[in-house]
Amino acid sequence: MISGAASSSILRRVLAALCILTACTACAERREAHEVLNALLWMQTSAEYRTLTTLTYRQATAALDLALGDKAWTAALEQEGNFQDLPPAVVLDLDETVLDNQPFDGRLIKDGTRFTSSRWEEWVNEADARALPGSLEFITEAQRRGIAVFFITNRRAKHEALTRRNLERLGLTLSTEPDAVLSEGEAPFDWPSDKSSRRRYLAERYRILLLIGDDLRDFVVGAQDTPEARMALAQHHRARWGVSWFLIPNPMYGTWETALFPTGSSDNEALAAKRAWVRERP
Repeated sequence: MISGAASSSILRRVLAALCILTACTACAERREAHEVLNALLWMQTSAEYRTLTTLTYRQATAALDLALGDKAWTAALEQEGNFQDLPPAVVLDLDETVLDNQPFDGRLIKDGTRFTSSRWEEWVNEADARALPGSLEFITEAQRRGIAVFFITNRRAKHEALTRRNLERLGLTLSTEPDAVLSEGEAPFDWPSDKSSRRRYLAERYRILLLIGDDLRDFVVGAQDTPEARMALAQHHRARWGVSWFLIPNPMYGTWETALFPTGSSDNEALAAKRAWVRERP
């Protein structure tokens, strides 16, 4: 928890930064020109990003044997009761875990525009996202071993048919019964954006061997708390990372970003809040 003094200090810094931003539009221009651009270029051009994603999926593949052999093994905190004899499954997020949406983000930067639902729908309708390095090989190997593969995504249910088309264009085979793609708002469940209920649903039917995602909420409840609480949550589950939980880096967006500013903040307010979090000393 943040102390009262710390909260007051952060608030003062937010207000000061907001005043500067209001008076100086160059600050907002610098943000648009460099922060998002650098993050996207790191994902699109760096050997480091490609190596990290490939390594993560290679480690996940190596973990399958151990997970299959240990009947008491589960990756899901929601898994309870007598699950030892349930059929095995792995659960993955989709966007920036399996599907690479970097060209969409590139278009926004080139056009000088921001994310909107309509622009996102245009991209989803193309059903042409490529796969992250290592993802297809992992999924194919899991299926070869008789492991069910499920995708828990916060793409809306109305986009599921196009999402499936995209995955099938990549060469993946998806089951329809059971449904391999669990989308936000999907009938008859009306799944919320929090993914815990979908993990619980699968955990009642399968022994969850591994979880793979690019955001803390792909693994545990509480990812939208403060940065300090998120750090503590990740540390609390440190024994799971690289064993049954596998994290793909994503510097573009996620609950790590939205944890930095209050819900409903304007763009300038969000930027001021972010600047207030910047450390100048060790």
